[in-house]
Amino acid sequence: MAALRAAKQALRKQIKLRVAALSDREKRRQSLVVSQKLFRHPKYVSCKRIAVFLSTIDEVCTDEIIKDTFKSGKSCFIPRYESQRNHMDMLKVSSLQDVETLPLTSWNIRQPAEDDSSREEALAGGGLDLILVPGLGFDCLGKRLGRGKGFYDTYLERCSRHPKGKPYTIALAFKEQLYQEIPVDDNDVVIDEVLFEDDE
Repeated sequence: MAALRAAKQALRKQIKLRVAALSDREKRRQSLVVSQKLFRHPKYVSCKRIAVFLSTIDEVCTDEIIKDTFKSGKSCFIPRYESQRNHMDMLKVSSLQDVETLPLTSWNIRQPAEDDSSREEALAGGGLDLILVPGLGFDCLGKRLGRGKGFYDTYLERCSRHPKGKPYTIALAFKEQLYQEIPVDDNDVVIDEVLFEDDE
């Protein structure tokens, strides 16, 4: 177990350096390629209820995706992380303006305030059709290296208990985040598909 933890920590450092070496322009370019691939994806086209992460500087930018979900009339849910109890909910947002006016957390991510109880939580309602998953590293089999807090693994576990069942999961990645093999343990949920810029 300790060896696995150490392997994950070493890999996290390595991937962070690889992504940090990308220029903003290159990150924007790859983000647009990945977004366009997603827009053509049958699971995206058909989904009605989607959870999208609000990207940080070292993740595929999801701004265009969030715009598109509203334009396409989908119900859009975004994460609210509660770091004290390692808990995450997916809460509904109603418009781009709604997203842009959310408070910023200490991690510099916008999310609904903890006392904001007026929003629908995805699993309290009709569940989700599709979850877009962030991460630090991925392999082509869908194994994912997160930031070590387990937010998504725990949430996907909760999803599988919803009457609707587990939603389809797609990870969005820069190609610099792809590795031959990602070390995982039993608690790590495997992602259905990883979208990145490949030579198609």
